[in-house]
Amino acid sequence: MTLEQIIQKTAEYVQQEFSDDSSGHDWWHIYRVWKNAITICDHDAERADRFVVELAALLHDLDDWKFNEAEDETPYRAKAWMESCQIDSQTMETVCEIIMHISFKGGKVENKMNSLEGFIVQDADRLDAIGAIGIGRAFAYGGYKNRPMYDPELPPQIHATFEQYKNSKSATINHFYEKLLLLKDMMNTETAKQIAQQRHEVMVQFLEQFMKEWEGKDISS
Repeated sequence: MTLEQIIQKTAEYVQQEFSDDSSGHDWWHIYRVWKNAITICDHDAERADRFVVELAALLHDLDDWKFNEAEDETPYRAKAWMESCQIDSQTMETVCEIIMHISFKGGKVENKMNSLEGFIVQDADRLDAIGAIGIGRAFAYGGYKNRPMYDPELPPQIHATFEQYKNSKSATINHFYEKLLLLKDMMNTETAKQIAQQRHEVMVQFLEQFMKEWEGKDISS
């Protein structure tokens, strides 16, 4: 198969695997991350290996810790798929490394991504977590996990370890303060930083309006 055929075949496989997801991590999330990554490549990172970027973007959620009970972070399903496509070992290793380090793991946890391709895919994924779509996805995931929208008696926490972040059961509004509002300043590429600015403001305005409505302060006397 050509590289283009592998990408197309991978997209079809992932679309089938995520066709029934309702957590905000569905095929269309992956599609948007894929397209975001291509946009960043075109605008900001011509030196990147486009095939690695597209492949990692398409496979990045296949072994996500939020939906798997694996004992380690090895992306077994992604690796098995790449082996079935007869992808060379160096490319597989690079893609697996990206997948293992792409996720946000706490506000105070160091970013261990170490490749240009990884930075691009990480930014593409983080861009889909903020802005109008990010707001929708946050509440979709909160509902999926049976979490309350908001509980004023349970303040947000900035997690210092992945275990703290992973085991958190806090309300969806807390998730904005614990993760989503932090992402603007955690982007790696210039293109993502520019896009993130406007999407960040959308979330800030939403939260201001949410709190007004929560306290009934938007009701005119």
